[in-house]
Amino acid sequence: KHGARPKIIQPMFVTDYPSAMKPLAKRRENNPFYSASAQLVVMGMEMCNAFNELNDPLEQEDRFREQEALREQGSEEAQRIDDDYLTALKHGMPPTAGYGIGIDRLAMLLTGSKTIKDVILFPTLKPKSEEESRQPEEKE
Repeated sequence: KHGARPKIIQPMFVTDYPSAMKPLAKRRENNPFYSASAQLVVMGMEMCNAFNELNDPLEQEDRFREQEALREQGSEEAQRIDDDYLTALKHGMPPTAGYGIGIDRLAMLLTGSKTIKDVILFPTLKPKSEEESRQPEEKE
């Protein structure tokens, strides 16, 4: 992710991610080490993430537990256990696939922006500190 992705310039679908990196994706039938997933990478940025959804509640619970163990070891990218999602899976989910497109990243690519802050439609605003919120004449 951090080694190869920045070097990808032309549009490229990256496949064969290890299943451990895609905890919500099904494993490939012909090689369960890999997930049934792909990412479209352009100019070093992930534009689209697509995968076959894991719909086995027992396997999903095992994967969530593995992710929780990684979180406890300090991983910031590991998923949290989602009990509501597991309950929904236990009620049954048909085979499903989906993709997500990073609209802000697409806007960055089309405008040549170097930072997402230049194109984000609804930026999150931090509350001003007391010092920042004072009028200029009050600061003196």
